[in-house]
Amino acid sequence: MSNQNTVYLTLLIPLSLFFASLGKGQVITVSEQPDSSGPGGDGQFLITSQDIQKLATVVANDPLRSVQAIPGVTSDNDFEARFSLRGADFSRIGVYLDGILLHNPIHSMEGTDLSGSAGFFNASALRAISLNDDIYSERFADSSAAVLDVAMRDGKRDGYHLQLNFGLAQSGVQVTGPVTGKCSWIGAFRKSYIQYLISRELTDPSMAFGLQDEQGRLSCQISRSDIVTLDLIGSNTTLDRTSVRNQLGANDLMLVDQPARVANLGWIFTPQPNLLITSHLAWIADSFQDLDAWKLPLGNGSYREWAGNSNLTWSESQYGTFEAGFDARSRRAGGFSQEYDRAQDFELRNNYAGGDLLTGGYLSQSWTAWGKRLHFTASGRWDHDSVDRVSVLSPQAGITLGVVRRVQLSLGWGQYTQFPDITQLGSNLGGARLLPMRSTHVTAAMQFRFKPSTILRIEGYERFDRDLLDQPYYDPRMLDGRVLPPPPLPLYDNSLRGTAKGAEVYLARQMGSRVSGWISYAYGKTWMQESVTGGAFPSDWDQRHTINAYVSYTIRPSFSVSAKFTYGSGFPVPGYLTMIRNQFYLTDHRNTFRLDSYARLDLRANKTWQREKWTTTLFAEVLNVTNRKNLRFGSLDWYSLETGLAVASVDQMFPILPAVGIVMER
Repeated sequence: MSNQNTVYLTLLIPLSLFFASLGKGQVITVSEQPDSSGPGGDGQFLITSQDIQKLATVVANDPLRSVQAIPGVTSDNDFEARFSLRGADFSRIGVYLDGILLHNPIHSMEGTDLSGSAGFFNASALRAISLNDDIYSERFADSSAAVLDVAMRDGKRDGYHLQLNFGLAQSGVQVTGPVTGKCSWIGAFRKSYIQYLISRELTDPSMAFGLQDEQGRLSCQISRSDIVTLDLIGSNTTLDRTSVRNQLGANDLMLVDQPARVANLGWIFTPQPNLLITSHLAWIADSFQDLDAWKLPLGNGSYREWAGNSNLTWSESQYGTFEAGFDARSRRAGGFSQEYDRAQDFELRNNYAGGDLLTGGYLSQSWTAWGKRLHFTASGRWDHDSVDRVSVLSPQAGITLGVVRRVQLSLGWGQYTQFPDITQLGSNLGGARLLPMRSTHVTAAMQFRFKPSTILRIEGYERFDRDLLDQPYYDPRMLDGRVLPPPPLPLYDNSLRGTAKGAEVYLARQMGSRVSGWISYAYGKTWMQESVTGGAFPSDWDQRHTINAYVSYTIRPSFSVSAKFTYGSGFPVPGYLTMIRNQFYLTDHRNTFRLDSYARLDLRANKTWQREKWTTTLFAEVLNVTNRKNLRFGSLDWYSLETGLAVASVDQMFPILPAVGIVMER
């Protein structure tokens, strides 16, 4: 670290002490329930529990699918819970659960794109989800594009409550209640049958997987200044294709088992009204086992992590707030993937083993002046990985100015770092030579508040990425008129750099009235340059035009209707493919062909009946009301070395699909 950077970090502490002398500190409160869905502070967009339930859909009941409706988020795949943002893929969006960065919070099939995915969160157990896509806080580590912050709800202390949930493609149960006078708990179980719906549309119906998960939280108010929480999550993803065993080849999946576990112990300590300290200690584990038709291993792997952090927030005066934090993650992983030839001798394709220690810390100082119309924040974060031995400093700064009454101008600049996964650092395809990915964000936004509940926001952004990980020779392509097949072991390299730029505008009306929701439009362009091959092309997640809209209308306290609309002009088909007379061919330029645009309108109605002991809610929903034919690209399955002719999987997604669900509570 340079002397200049050291001075920058060190100056924040005495500056905070200086501002502490200007006035009394403000009281810090820990909010149990956010007020409503909509834009929050510091570039956040928040979805609270009520809207999570509506946006998660009756069919999937997946909170990650509710995020796909947030302004600026891009997703054109009905089968996927993952999404992209501003040209960056899901792997660059950190998913945090109550202060802990999760490793892979997704039900999916390791090693194939032919199925789908689902988040392992239970909608009924969540308090709120917030997407941070601007200049987000330095307490979020190891995320280079954005952060999704997930908060679990506390159990109820007024008695025991039971909730039964039945839907077209899932069922579940939730139980909550007090443990003692100071503690409460909540537990939720979900079993999904969405694979049976997905299988109707897949090119290979047998690739539809099954999933189930459990989620629980214990919360104890030990004293007026101490709250202790324990979050527990267990999930399991399975695939069983024994019914089509005779149709499977030596390298086709037949049996898959992928369990995942998370335990997160938290402590919230408020020794003074203006001082808040939060600490977490977590254990994360997931694994996978893939077997072929002869029950021989195609792949096997495990991941283990211990993670801990502590963050301090000190409201030293009415003019300034000081924040600091430290975190450490000990990661270990091992596994392999392989293919068999006809003689059942295997060629090892990829193996990885190893561990590392990621450490980091940050300091942040904010100041308020001019009658609280001017707000300025400066911060710096330091991170280090024990394997590549790289230390990185990531500074950021932001300013918000109240131009006139109800009009705010915000400017932000920040750098972010994301280290390679241990499965890449310890791989024969990667290694300790890999560098962390770096990104620099620049944003400018104007926000108008017409009424206390109605906000118009216009924002422009630019993101500069460098040292992004890529496998430059992973895809087959044409070169000088001939087919260039990929090598047996395509290596990872920090060979990608790119620029994402665009603008977003949305109008949001928050809860508190009969009508709430938002409508948004986003334009974006993401261009990549690859240094090994010298290629330049749009990002795999480059979508020029995106419209996301959601509206909820409360007709009566017991009856409400809602609608969600999503439009996307389309992502490139990833790889060196083009289409000539309805047939795919290899080409010499990457990401030149796009499928048709995606559009989907969903309608939903909720009706509640109150009885003496039971409250019953009926959900009626219709997905893709217009019955639009939306397509997704699955994978490149075969190509000719002589002609470049290619065969690829293209699936049609959900047609018009009605669904009903019921929730019974007591």
